[in-house]
Amino acid sequence: MTVAVEIAVQDAAGSRAAMDAGASRLELCQALGVGGLTPSIGLVEAAVAGVGGEPVNVLVRPRGGGFVYDAEEVALVAADIAAVARAGAGGVVVGALTAAGAVDAEALRRWREAAGDLTLVFHRAIDASADPLAVLERLAELGVDRVLTSGGADRSIDGVGALRRFVALGAGVEIMAGGGIRVPDIPAIVATGVDAVHLSARAVAGRDTPAGPGGGTSGHDVTDAAVVAAAVAAVGATLEA
Repeated sequence: MTVAVEIAVQDAAGSRAAMDAGASRLELCQALGVGGLTPSIGLVEAAVAGVGGEPVNVLVRPRGGGFVYDAEEVALVAADIAAVARAGAGGVVVGALTAAGAVDAEALRRWREAAGDLTLVFHRAIDASADPLAVLERLAELGVDRVLTSGGADRSIDGVGALRRFVALGAGVEIMAGGGIRVPDIPAIVATGVDAVHLSARAVAGRDTPAGPGGGTSGHDVTDAAVVAAAVAAVGATLEA
């Protein structure tokens, strides 16, 4: 059994730091403070140039505020997916629901077509759905390769029972646990049988830089390579135990 370690990163330096520290792959995004938004194509190209395209999975989320999208937003996501593919990324991370909390199948079909051979990941929109297990089965039918879920909890460690049910259902989709994961949580989460764990390994740099009206607060997120290495070690130790 192997369990991948995926790190959410927000810049090219973080991409390199995470991979150098032993991460299996990345989720590249911006604005993790609001759950993540689509990064610029310049950032995608820089990350791909730094670590290669295969490990880079790009979040394509046009805005915060839920996962119900209108036709214009669905078209925008499809266009961004196509741009990400041209930039050489290995996968895209998306998610869309209907107002009733089911999978937006039409949006997923369009995005699966735009993604072509790229890995298609459905993010934690599944945790906001009305019936996550039914959503998982539907995603398998729609050609989704991987699902990111906390088991419906705020933090994955509190959703281990649901994660076990996801794993048991299978459906041919890789199950990746993610949501507030800390290194000490990893043994219990790996024990559920998930295929991967996902965390941000964030630290804050630049607290002493000037900031003020119109510029937000001082400080910005960076990737802590030591946390990445500790997560990789925790997964390895759990699998060996």
